[in-house]
Amino acid sequence: MINILRLILIILMFVLVHTPARAASSHEDLRLYDVAQGKETNLSGILSDLRQKKVILVGEHHTNERHHSAQLTIIQSLHEIGMPVAVGLEMFRSDSQPILDRWYQGKLDEKDFQEAYYHDWGYPWPLYGRIFDYARIKKIPLIGLNVPREVTQKVAREGFDALSDKEKEDLPFVECKVDPDYMAFIKRAYGAHAHGQMNFDNFCEAQLVWDKVMAVHAQGYLESNPDRVMIILAGTGHAWKRGIPEQIRLRSSLSYAVILPEIPGSTERKSVSTKDADYLIVLP
Repeated sequence: MINILRLILIILMFVLVHTPARAASSHEDLRLYDVAQGKETNLSGILSDLRQKKVILVGEHHTNERHHSAQLTIIQSLHEIGMPVAVGLEMFRSDSQPILDRWYQGKLDEKDFQEAYYHDWGYPWPLYGRIFDYARIKKIPLIGLNVPREVTQKVAREGFDALSDKEKEDLPFVECKVDPDYMAFIKRAYGAHAHGQMNFDNFCEAQLVWDKVMAVHAQGYLESNPDRVMIILAGTGHAWKRGIPEQIRLRSSLSYAVILPEIPGSTERKSVSTKDADYLIVLP
């Protein structure tokens, strides 16, 4: 009897580990707050709006597993209603695109892909693994949007002008000129992360390098693949309307929607307007 129970446990563990990635909840279950309407809804209630967009940005706190589960639900739901989605990633640099292509096309094993992932990103693989697995299973293109870490680190230390001509050749021009609300956000981020150890203007320019480069790479992909819709996964500071979306707006006529997780004290319905986001993900 003990041997039989042990065999059953082994089988159950195998099934759990090898079950294909799926969203934690259906689109009917994912609760959202419609900022313009001032009321709660669910993902089914906004699919008709999302169908009209070319770019859908879904924000995250990088270490929050529930945010990534919501992102997966959105990707899965839009794919299942027939939208030809691609997933744009803050987590990967644009020069890692050949690796991303091989992964979602099923030509690269997980060990090698994880090695590339950790080269570009520092957060634990399990936070994002189900998203990458789903993209591979469904053959959904994954697109690296970010810039090499060495570039943003150099800008943060020395400013944009310190970059060499070669480092600048694929970058849009950057200077610390943004609207007052975004400037206030950058100052809060500076206080939380810089600790007075770097020049504020340099820190500001580094933030804008991220936003501008990811917007440029997203636009470039969609110009080359006009049949596709891009879902961008990025930190809330980049995904909100004054970040990447503003840089998209300045460069193109691409339509977009912004979905941010509701975060008490930061991104919550009483403090967010349509200038920040279109929808908030309501989590328990």
